[in-house]
Amino acid sequence: MNQYAQMIRQLKSPDVMKQLNLLYGQREGMMVAQTTRYAQLLKRHEELVNTESAVFMISAPGRTEIGGNHTDHNRGKVLAAAVNLDTLAAVTSREDGIVNVYSEGYPAFSLSLDDLNMRQEEKGTTAALIRGVAARMKELDYVLGGFDAVITSTVRGGSGLSSSAAFEVLTCSIFDQLYNHNTLSAKLRAQISQYAENVYFGKPSGLLDQMASSVGGLAFIDFKEDDPLVKALSYDFSAKGYALVVVNSGGSHDDLTEFYAAIPQEMRAVAKVFGEENLRRVSPEQFSLSLPMVREKLEVANKERAILRASHFFAENRRVADETSALQHDDLPEFFRLIIESGRSSYCYLQNVFATPEHQELALALMLSEQKLTGKGAWRVHGGGFAGTTLNFVPQKQLASYVREMEAVFGQHSCDVLDIRPVGPATIVLGK
Repeated sequence: MNQYAQMIRQLKSPDVMKQLNLLYGQREGMMVAQTTRYAQLLKRHEELVNTESAVFMISAPGRTEIGGNHTDHNRGKVLAAAVNLDTLAAVTSREDGIVNVYSEGYPAFSLSLDDLNMRQEEKGTTAALIRGVAARMKELDYVLGGFDAVITSTVRGGSGLSSSAAFEVLTCSIFDQLYNHNTLSAKLRAQISQYAENVYFGKPSGLLDQMASSVGGLAFIDFKEDDPLVKALSYDFSAKGYALVVVNSGGSHDDLTEFYAAIPQEMRAVAKVFGEENLRRVSPEQFSLSLPMVREKLEVANKERAILRASHFFAENRRVADETSALQHDDLPEFFRLIIESGRSSYCYLQNVFATPEHQELALALMLSEQKLTGKGAWRVHGGGFAGTTLNFVPQKQLASYVREMEAVFGQHSCDVLDIRPVGPATIVLGK
């Protein structure tokens, strides 16, 4: 029996099956689906790499933003969770400093770790993320080395579950597993990932996505300081009879960067009126009492929208704390009320449900969820907004009909039914 056949057999060992249950939950059919997926990835690794070295199966989760819509980039508070969809790599080390990536559905590519300079022509590419992660880890004196990675992902691009953050955290974990004895902290792993996305990839994201993927579980995160405060929460929505469902409305994310970027820019413009760098350093009371002065001194094209977005920030920060308290006190009706209130604030004040009047798929998804879930669950815009997804808390008894009716409008596989994953990136060692 060869190396790969032995590794595939190991997938059905009690230890590995226990790890798979931890990562992917225990919904019907999960174990068969994941062992099949892992086996197929190992077979592809054998076809493309074929090594006798140890193969590491490294998984990094997608994330869901539960509370705190567009607050992290102004040092706000968020409620977020890792989910049981992931980016998964079969990885082996190389001795020549070359990184080879074979990602399902994309062209294979290689890059050398001898050149870690940012390349303008690479912005927006997977290569930029790898180069950015490697560059930042080198600056921080971590060891780098080449690898062969065969990758598959259930965190689809454009799904609103942050495929980019999952890939960044995965890349950090590969370098950490292969060359640094798993010494990276969850926070630093997230910060390195954000650096790669901001500087090398060219997307001005906050730290929510990377932190949620890296930390794992359900967490309250306060970004007030450079070292974010992270508090793990324990709450099992499924045990309360609810499923988390992310609905992809099908809107395109193409050419939306300027719309995303305008939100933190306008919030910071309001903070600048008070001599501060971000809204977290401005008190809500000071803001409310100074609106005439703020409107007069703002240096943005759309002053009223900037004020509305700042108002959303202050209210959303308070809501995150209240949502956290509601879960700690097992007050699900109050939690749902706050989730719905958050969604309405995003719609009316943050204004990230659509970028142009011609494309309102996300608004349609919110309307349909409101019709189906009023008095039963909750719904809100999810993540960056403008296009993409909604987050919905759906009663288990209504789940099948909800998914069927939403997919009738937005297409097959437009609904992801999620479980919260209790851990961040994880490694399953197979072979030697």
